[in-house]
Amino acid sequence: MDPVLVAENVVKRYGDAAALAGVSLTVGEGEVFALVGPNGAGKTTLVRCLTGTTTPDDGEVRLLGTDPRAARKQRVGLLPQDFSPPDRLTAGELVGYYAGLYDDPRDPAAVLREVGLDPEDDTWYGDLSGGQKRRACVAAALVNDPDVLFLDEPTTAVDPAGRRALWSVFEDLAAGGTTILLTTHDMAEAERLADRVALLSNGDVAATGTPGELVAAHGGPTRLVVDTDAEALPGFDPDVTDEGLVFADVAPEDIGDVVTALDAAGVDFEALSWREPTLEDAYLKLAGDVEHAGADGTVEVRR
Repeated sequence: MDPVLVAENVVKRYGDAAALAGVSLTVGEGEVFALVGPNGAGKTTLVRCLTGTTTPDDGEVRLLGTDPRAARKQRVGLLPQDFSPPDRLTAGELVGYYAGLYDDPRDPAAVLREVGLDPEDDTWYGDLSGGQKRRACVAAALVNDPDVLFLDEPTTAVDPAGRRALWSVFEDLAAGGTTILLTTHDMAEAERLADRVALLSNGDVAATGTPGELVAAHGGPTRLVVDTDAEALPGFDPDVTDEGLVFADVAPEDIGDVVTALDAAGVDFEALSWREPTLEDAYLKLAGDVEHAGADGTVEVRR
């Protein structure tokens, strides 16, 4: 089966600056693919190329097997990062307007309820909270029941409870076969939703993999932090930090051995905490490697 989204050596320049410097990736049917990276890395430019709103200077992009500009719009949903509907529309009027652009849309009221909004609320869009505005925009992107959904920073300004509710909506869409390309700065969002994640930096892909693969390869070791003023522990080689003693690569079942050694050495401590590496740890490591790459832009972790 052909991939739903393809970018092959995509280059996009604005003047002398290369927003994209040869990006290649593929996204399969029903996959949730997350693009992460610092501001200015090229994420939004790549989305624009894949949706046909921007034409690459070089390389090739395909959406649903064709030029994005020729793809059937009924099958594509897009939530841009910057979306400013008229202030004097209710959320129901906004989503109803977009529903009217398609031949066989979903029921606008049902979509609004799905994203956590009351379809009967007559509050103007301009008077909604930031999170409510974003939910309304998500509903507008879903009302045509797309096969492919582009979400550019979809939960910006949404409160934590609302963010998790939208995550459930996106998970249900993916479970039903919708292909989702997501850009986000929220590593918890990427780690929960994405089947695969690509880190963009300086207009290129530094690494791609499942969240677990990226964490295993680049997230670093587990950390056991002991809140103490002590600067050593016999039989161990912890790092001495402002947090206290930090023990790397300690398995959960071995925490008791450290506690026993602390007691035996008479080391007082206030608390201890153990944590596994996360996608954010991997992201910070990869982003740092890219930032400190040589003049030719080569990074050892790139694949």
